[in-house]
Amino acid sequence: MDLFSMISEVSFPILVSIYLLYRMETKLDQLTKSIQDLTIALSRGPQN
Repeated sequence: MDLFSMISEVSFPILVSIYLLYRMETKLDQLTKSIQDLTIALSRGPQN
């Protein structure tokens, strides 16, 4: 196995993993914000 093929086989999964982790982090940030907003809305009670 030459160096080029080894790099190409290893770098693609690493790049995909980094991309997916970044996307998951942004989704978790959005989810955290939504939960905080919901907590604030529920603590205010019903709005009439």
